[in-house]
Amino acid sequence: MNHSALGYRAFGEPESVLQIELRSPEPLPAGQIRVHMLFSPVNASDLIPMTGAYRHRTPLPAVAGYEGVGVVTDGPQHLLGKRVLPLRGQGTWQNIVDCPAALAIPVPDDIDSTLAARAYINPLAAQMMLNLYSPQGKWILLTAAGSDCAALLGQWAINAGADAVYGIQRSPAHGERLRAMGIIPVSQQDTAAISAIAARAEIVYDATGGRLADRILDAMPETGLFVCYGLLSGQPFRQQSQVRWFHIRNYLDALSVDQWQAEFCEIWPKLQASCYGDVTLFPLAEWRSALANYRQAGRLAKPMFAMHD
Repeated sequence: MNHSALGYRAFGEPESVLQIELRSPEPLPAGQIRVHMLFSPVNASDLIPMTGAYRHRTPLPAVAGYEGVGVVTDGPQHLLGKRVLPLRGQGTWQNIVDCPAALAIPVPDDIDSTLAARAYINPLAAQMMLNLYSPQGKWILLTAAGSDCAALLGQWAINAGADAVYGIQRSPAHGERLRAMGIIPVSQQDTAAISAIAARAEIVYDATGGRLADRILDAMPETGLFVCYGLLSGQPFRQQSQVRWFHIRNYLDALSVDQWQAEFCEIWPKLQASCYGDVTLFPLAEWRSALANYRQAGRLAKPMFAMHD
C-alpha cells in the first residue's frame, strides 16, 4: 500500500524544494521494524539540511524529519502494537518509517504521544550538554530562550543546582513562560543588560551565533565557557578560547545500544516533569501551513504533523 512522504530532491529553501510523494514500502530488512507514524514535529534541525548547509552528509533524494512517534506494525513480536520513537533510520515526515529495532525507543505508557514525539532532538541535546558542561553552582545565560531546547536547558540547569539562569528572548510573549520556569527573561534589544549579565556568566548555551554571540563573548570573563549548539541567525561569530561547539551527531556513534537506550530512560521522567509547551497539529498535506506557523515570531506552540487518519 502506498503512503505519503514529504521529501526533497534538491537543496534550497524548504518551501521551494519540499513535495509530497507517494511511496511503496519495500520488504522489511532483517533487524528492522516498521512503524505507522502518529506525530512528528517541525524543528530547525529538520529545515536546515534542506538548504544544503550539510550537503556533504545529506544524500538526495531525502525524506525530511528527524523525530516522531508511532506504532510498530511489523517486526519482533514483543514490539508489535507498541509505541516507539523510530530514530536514526528514515526521515520521519512520512506515514510509514522503518528503523533498526535496537535503536527504536519504547515509549512508557504514561507519556502522551505528542510529548513523546518531541523527546529526541531537544531533550537529548540539552541532557548531553548539561552532562558535558555542568551548571551546578554557576551563573547560566541562554540565547534563543523561547526555543524548546533552551527551555529544557534552563529548567534542567536549575534542577542541577545552577545559581541563576538568564534567558535572552526576542519576543516579549515568552517572558511570562520563562519566569514560570524559573528563568529570568532578558530582552534581546536590551544590549546593556545582556552585557552586564554576560560579564558574570560562567556558562553560556548559545543557539544563535552572529552579533549576539560576539556581544556576549566581548563581555564574558575569560574563565567562562561559551557552548554553541546552533546558528539560528545564519551568521558566524568570532572564535575565541571560551567557545565549545556541540553537535549531537558527534556523540551518537560513540554510544553503545545500551547507552543509547539509557539516555532516554533518564529523559522520560525529566521531560514529563518539565514545562515543554503546547503543540499545533497539521495534516501532512498542509505542510506549508505548518512551516508558516513555525516561522511566526513569538510562537508559543510547536507545529507538529499528525500522520494518522
